Amino acid sequence: MSTRKKISLMLAAALTSTAGVAVADDNVSLDEMVVTGTRSETPILEQAGNTGRVSEQEIELVRPDHISEIANRVSGVNIQEGNGQEHLTSIRSPVLTGGAGAGSFLYLEDGIPLRAAGFANVNGLFEVNYEQAGGIEIVRGPGSAFYGSNAVHGLVNVLSRAPSLELEREIDLSIGPNDLYTAKATVSDTVGNHGYRVNVLGTTDGGYASDSGYDQQKVTLRHDYFGDVDSFKTLFSYTNLNQETTPYIEGYQAYEDESLSRTNPDPAAYRDAKSYRLSTEWIRELSDSSRFTLTPYLRHTEMEFLMHFLPGQATEKNKHSSVGLLSSYTKELDGGHKLIFGTDFEYTEGELTEIQYNPAPPFGVFIPGVHYDYDVDATVIAPYIHTEWQVLEDTRVTAGLRYEYTRYDYSNNTATRTLAGSNRYLRPDSDVDTFSNFSPKLGVVQQLTDDTAAFINYSRGTRAPQTTDLYRAQIEPSQTGSADSETIDSIEVGVRKVGDGLQYEVTAYHMKKRDYFFTDTENQNVPNGKTQHTGLELGVFYPFFNDEFDIAANVAFAKHEYDFDKPSSDIESGGYLVTAPKRIANVRLGWNATPQTRAELEWEHMSEYYLNDANTFKYEGHDVFNLFVSHDVTADFTLYGRLKNVFNTEYAERADFGGGGGGDYRYFVGEKRYLHVGASYRF
Repeated sequence: MSTRKKISLMLAAALTSTAGVAVADDNVSLDEMVVTGTRSETPILEQAGNTGRVSEQEIELVRPDHISEIANRVSGVNIQEGNGQEHLTSIRSPVLTGGAGAGSFLYLEDGIPLRAAGFANVNGLFEVNYEQAGGIEIVRGPGSAFYGSNAVHGLVNVLSRAPSLELEREIDLSIGPNDLYTAKATVSDTVGNHGYRVNVLGTTDGGYASDSGYDQQKVTLRHDYFGDVDSFKTLFSYTNLNQETTPYIEGYQAYEDESLSRTNPDPAAYRDAKSYRLSTEWIRELSDSSRFTLTPYLRHTEMEFLMHFLPGQATEKNKHSSVGLLSSYTKELDGGHKLIFGTDFEYTEGELTEIQYNPAPPFGVFIPGVHYDYDVDATVIAPYIHTEWQVLEDTRVTAGLRYEYTRYDYSNNTATRTLAGSNRYLRPDSDVDTFSNFSPKLGVVQQLTDDTAAFINYSRGTRAPQTTDLYRAQIEPSQTGSADSETIDSIEVGVRKVGDGLQYEVTAYHMKKRDYFFTDTENQNVPNGKTQHTGLELGVFYPFFNDEFDIAANVAFAKHEYDFDKPSSDIESGGYLVTAPKRIANVRLGWNATPQTRAELEWEHMSEYYLNDANTFKYEGHDVFNLFVSHDVTADFTLYGRLKNVFNTEYAERADFGGGGGGDYRYFVGEKRYLHVGASYRF
């Protein structure tokens, strides 16, 4: 094993074994090595493009109960909390729903997708143990040549915690409002060439509204072997969620009526989901300048939920199982150049049923019976090349290309093409569909000083259609439009500074998307939409008064607009997309009161946004403040707490407007002020 790699592995283990409160320098995301861009450690100053990082120490301070509480600290990211563990995502995009929401963002754990391409889950981040992660990296905009389908608007890579160098055992217990209880435990050590870590989490939540809440369990097992030539990292992950779901509450500004906001309009709604994944990354050092990597993996997910957001309230069951292999060969050339060749393989067997047990509501098209019952076998083959060239002493060029072939073998298990008595459920005949997509990338990094660099980056994101867009489109025959591969082209320019003192990253971007398949606010499917996205993102960290205080600000300004006309849906070119705020911000003032104590005041800003395609209904936005405190009583015992919504603001986590002529304002309510406290003990 090369000396550089040994140092890298030891540093990773040392960083993840650091216990207690994050001081100012540890809390910074800019001056870091990042792994997501190239699937290997790379100084962020050499990145042609952006990668926002949330450190393990930040996760330890926030102690998130929901992914939005930690991911929204990255510029340009807006994850809206639904009920329980549900969420919808925005990364350089509006907050997207349905197949568009599921298929526009790639969710990974240590570089392996949580779900198969074409089988994404719009709430997919509850299927990973982010609460005990070793860090979270978020790429805004299309992914590089290393990542294919779903990395359209961005990707989220949750990094597992590495084994510690010495024996580490920790128990963490916390209590929050509405009978929220969380227990976490970890044990880790390195013995000889073998390191291991076991993370276990269990949560029960009584729910903010009546007849709601959830129970979830997560387990992460990691084993590392460090050899002179061969190194292995094996990861097993398991998640289980049982949730009693509270749907939207309806009525203009209903979130301001506490008696209404704590009610459950449909106590029968639920979501049950489980997943498990197993992977082994094998790295063989062929020489001091070349290595070969193979990562085989297995995946299984299954979910059942009541579709409470539709009048018929059908029950959906879906599951899929995958086997995959990531392979790459890396060669470092003289002069600082690098070549990476690789191919990703994946085979998936999936199935879905949708059955309505309820009688038909007054709307007429939502009728009882089997709406859908189908199987899909999916095959993905994706070769790629990534290159880096040190063309001048301070100028580095990155170029890459990915080709992705997707094949869906679809079998319709229902007897007829449409369900008798309704023209809503179009069920295609059994067939085979194939898609071929190319994703190029070209970037330039110009080193300005030892700690400052500028970059310009072009990249294309593509994805084959989601299987639900093709085979469970829920459209009338008159609306039939075949979903095609979605494509987005992105150009971004930026400058970043790392190191001591002031750190910052400023990025401007423009993206154009075509063949956008979505459901408009009149409940009609649009198979070939066009949109454009323009924005400016700013990330700043500045310590002052001898590092006793620090301020971190992540601010994004954006315009997400339609780039086509559709009069029947009130869509006009230049109109704003639904749930596309013009400004989002997360600003944090940190105070290292003592070497053992850190406090942080967080300001979350959300500007107004439109709720329908005609831009006639809107949510006014909100400003919410949160306080986090952590104190090491001893070297082994830590007390922590957070006060959410300090000023008891009445707001909505998510605002929406019901489709069609009979629609109304709908909200997921933001909770009133509450205190969450806990303690961790290391032994």
